[in-house]
Amino acid sequence: MTTMPATDRALGAGFAALMACLPLQAAATCSDIRFDATSYTLCEVSADDDLRLFLDGADGTPHGSFARVQAMLEERGEALVFATNAGMYHPDRSPVGLYVEDGQERRAIVTNEGPGNFGMLPNGVLCIAEGELSVVESREFAESPPDCRHATQSGPMLVIDGALHPRFLDESESRHIRNGVGVSEGGQRAVFAISNEPVTFHQFARLFRDHLDLPQALFLDGSVSRLHAPGLNRSDWGRPMGPIVGLVRPVNNTD
Repeated sequence: MTTMPATDRALGAGFAALMACLPLQAAATCSDIRFDATSYTLCEVSADDDLRLFLDGADGTPHGSFARVQAMLEERGEALVFATNAGMYHPDRSPVGLYVEDGQERRAIVTNEGPGNFGMLPNGVLCIAEGELSVVESREFAESPPDCRHATQSGPMLVIDGALHPRFLDESESRHIRNGVGVSEGGQRAVFAISNEPVTFHQFARLFRDHLDLPQALFLDGSVSRLHAPGLNRSDWGRPMGPIVGLVRPVNNTD
């Protein structure tokens, strides 16, 4: 069993007190569901929500945990409504593919096929733009980059224009905890999902296509899939993460 570092335990202890100040609406963002006899947790956002990507702290080193992102936001009078890991990363926790934070490109897009899940083309990019959310196939993105305030590349795509990734097999026996994100037609709604038990790629992709009716969906990871959802009294922990995506609201928000 992995032991949480003392510094993260101390940061995590502040979650409950801070989240008690958040409005009840914030707690309703995430919910547990069952699809095809499998348990999932879903967290939904709209294009008007304050969805952000996080990588490095003020000292230039990766946050690595939800607790550290929360501590940074707390200093600004803000808090995480929910958060999850946001794409694959190298051993130094730098992003494998495209990464844009607050309009600044930190890592360039990768369009070539390669090893592992990331290189199982087609892969894609989650783009958080002003008033619109999108999941765009990486080569299409490279040809005509949208204006993303935040963007993270991952792979493989789960659903492409309403079709499952062509390499997903119904009879696959490769099962893992997995998380990903799907976006609605028109880009006004996105749903982040994490499986609460091991699933195949085929099963996971069908959640987005058949249950959520989302035409584009992107795999975020499997080996480090984690969710911070205070409204569900949940904050997963484990080895340090790279990019993190989270929904932010002011602590005193009463809307």
